[in-house]
Amino acid sequence: MSIPSAPSAATDAPTTPSPPARLGTTLLVIVTAYLMVGVDSTVVNVALPDIQRGLHFSRTGLSWVLNAYTLAFGGLLLLGGRAGDLLGRRRTLTAGVLLFALSSLLGGLATDGTWLLAARALQGLGGALIAPSTLALITTSFPEGPPRHRALSVYSSMAGIGGSVGLVLGGMLTSWASWRWALLINVPLGIALALALPRFVAETPRHAGRFDLAGALTGTAGTTSLVYAFIRVSGSGWSDTRAQLGLGAAAALLAAFVLVEARAGQPVLPLRLFADRDRAGGYLSILLLPAGMFGAFYFLTLICQQVLRYSPLRAGFAFLPMTLVMFTTVRLVPRLLARFGTKPVLLTGMSLVAVGTGLLWRLRAGDGYTAGLLGPLLLLGLGVGLSFMPLNATILAAVAPREAGAASGLLQSLQWLGGTVGLSVLVTVYGTATRHAAGSPDAVLTHGAADAFGVGALIALAALLVAGTVLTGGKPRPGA
Repeated sequence: MSIPSAPSAATDAPTTPSPPARLGTTLLVIVTAYLMVGVDSTVVNVALPDIQRGLHFSRTGLSWVLNAYTLAFGGLLLLGGRAGDLLGRRRTLTAGVLLFALSSLLGGLATDGTWLLAARALQGLGGALIAPSTLALITTSFPEGPPRHRALSVYSSMAGIGGSVGLVLGGMLTSWASWRWALLINVPLGIALALALPRFVAETPRHAGRFDLAGALTGTAGTTSLVYAFIRVSGSGWSDTRAQLGLGAAAALLAAFVLVEARAGQPVLPLRLFADRDRAGGYLSILLLPAGMFGAFYFLTLICQQVLRYSPLRAGFAFLPMTLVMFTTVRLVPRLLARFGTKPVLLTGMSLVAVGTGLLWRLRAGDGYTAGLLGPLLLLGLGVGLSFMPLNATILAAVAPREAGAASGLLQSLQWLGGTVGLSVLVTVYGTATRHAAGSPDAVLTHGAADAFGVGALIALAALLVAGTVLTGGKPRPGA
């Protein structure tokens, strides 16, 4: 499939630099689009009980309110990133924002479960167009060095802030209005963003090329199969037949994807992105770090609501100390990078994530919020703030403008996949630990969660080991 392109002279040129004031507005619009996706990742979670009652979901069917979004979003990120490279990133981002707003409207008006699940899948497609386009636009709009580091520091804070804001906002909207507003809130925001994007964000060149249809199909199908398999594992365990079939299909499809990409003239995922040692190590680290950490947040939410008996709204506020520390830290990271370099800052952050998760391994049912959770949450906020922005900068350094979307799509695919796989592993550990545990329900839940936190800490240590041994701390070779 041939894609129309801008003249070849502009193909590899970054967008024309803008004055600092306009770049500030550009960054605000871009990160707000990403924040919309981040908020949606948790805003629906606290509304699930009301959704179940309102649309008469079964207990197993209710999980698909989250899974429908997860499958579409995780499976289509690579495709969304490449679409931005070929069609123009602002155009792709605007289409994603409008699709996200439309699907949110459809979901908020849903009268039965099937309608809502279809809307959530459509939301996932919109999110898969938004996420890689926002990161790629930062890469091409801000010159490498301190300006891009500052932009990435703001961008990196949005995921954690969006998750915390989503928990609080979802609790408020569900308690004070209706679960439907957890979706409908995206409609006015999406319309405002769609109007602001053409005014404040410059379009990137459309790069000449053919769309790698075989790579897109095998990559999307393989990633979707893998995400589906781990969704099944988290609910039914590793012995689940559908999970095993999904893993087998994913292995075959992803092997085919690699073969296709190795031979494609213009692949959806250029394998030369892995040729640089720092970038390859960054990709592996961005896979492992969420695998150990995001599952921990799932169990912390359970402990807040089922052991500490917090309301959904109060549970959301329980994460705010972590969010505030993380937001403050990421604003300081560009200065730390300029003074100490990438690798020392990154290793410090990953060490704090491992220590914070490891402290949760010692959690017991009688521990309250201050004694048991506050310290680890603060360490996690500090560690995340120091880790993700340097990883993003390492991965995207010296990426050719024509491949910024593919590089961003892969970064976010691995991050999302890491979180999904990690959650499945930790849920399996939790199920094994609680199956024969004795004591009160609170003690059993806390015991299982503590074992899961211990495994999460080991995964975080593995990410630290990769960063310490693979990353050189230098810049990738130009054009790598």
